[in-house]
Amino acid sequence: MRFHWALLGALCGGLVCAQTPEVAEVARAKAGMEKLRELVEAGAAPRAQLDKAEDVLADAEDVALLRKTLYGSDLTDEQAEAMLAAAGRRVERRKRDLEQGRQLVKEGVASLLSLGTFLEEVDRAKKEYDLAESRARLVRELAQMARLEDHLQQQLDQAPSDAHEIAERFDGNGLFSERLFRRIEQAYEIQFAKPLPVSAKGETAVHRALGFDHRGRVDVAIQPDQREGVWLRQYLEENDIPYFAFRKAVPGKATGAHIHIGPISTRIVRGG
Repeated sequence: MRFHWALLGALCGGLVCAQTPEVAEVARAKAGMEKLRELVEAGAAPRAQLDKAEDVLADAEDVALLRKTLYGSDLTDEQAEAMLAAAGRRVERRKRDLEQGRQLVKEGVASLLSLGTFLEEVDRAKKEYDLAESRARLVRELAQMARLEDHLQQQLDQAPSDAHEIAERFDGNGLFSERLFRRIEQAYEIQFAKPLPVSAKGETAVHRALGFDHRGRVDVAIQPDQREGVWLRQYLEENDIPYFAFRKAVPGKATGAHIHIGPISTRIVRGG
């Protein structure tokens, strides 16, 4: 990715070698902004330069956030929303840069060719936003599935007879393992010539945030009554593997239809 550091380059000092690239970029932006603030207060630099420095800092902070979340392996629902907001702000900044570039061309200060760079930056930011939006959507879906399982657990504790309205339950022999999961994956790929659409394998940030122990469980993003879901449930039953088939939404709770393979998730017991 490209960043606009020209304004601050002459004002930034050395950085600690142990800093990560994103931390270094934020540190440079902060250092440059503070230097400019001193110059502006002394009347040696225009306020517009400080405004630009503040914008560069905000952009660097958003880039640091995106590097941790957009390409990270595990997110909570809240982190996903923060990631999407950061990507959206970067799109707006690139659009603003493009408009400023067009104004310079209109005034005869810059050539039309100079807009190429701005257009590339806008396109890059939009692609980044699309990726963030896709990732956030997957995290939201996972959160919906986890909340649905949470609601089922509450029903099993409080009103077991009503639990069947939330999910179809098959206890099998109560056993599920990594070896069994590999067999399920292989059988599914042979049957449908595509990978099993796993949404959560084991513990995730979403489950931890909800206080769920999801270790040794797998959630599959399949509607239980579609062709693939019917086949998967039959396969699990034939092999005596426990599962919960979530097929209907719970008003005000969750909408994430899926098949949970393994025993129901339990609450995390925290030491105190």
